[in-house]
Amino acid sequence: MGDLSKNFNRAEFACKCGCGFDVVDTKLLEYVQAIRDHFKRPVTITSACRCDAHNKAVGGKPNSQHRLGRAADLVIDGVAPRAVAEHADSLGCGGVGSYNTFTHIDSRTNGGARW
Repeated sequence: MGDLSKNFNRAEFACKCGCGFDVVDTKLLEYVQAIRDHFKRPVTITSACRCDAHNKAVGGKPNSQHRLGRAADLVIDGVAPRAVAEHADSLGCGGVGSYNTFTHIDSRTNGGARW
């Protein structure tokens, strides 16, 4: 049981550099939980909140939604990133990106982005 939702804890979203940045947008949390519920499998959040320094260190874009606590990169064992992206798109996520090993989702409100 999570402290933010049925299956997720704040620590899973925290910046990986250890700075303590762990703000999670409520809409993003709704999307991640809906994806978990749909696939009925654990979701691993490989990257979510990023402070400016960590975002730069990992090569993130300066205007990354991760810097606002509005993005998460997800992996679901046994589910192709493309399938996760397609479901995220059906949920209306603001941003959806499918990569070889993970799916990016975000709750941006300034227009949808797909890649």
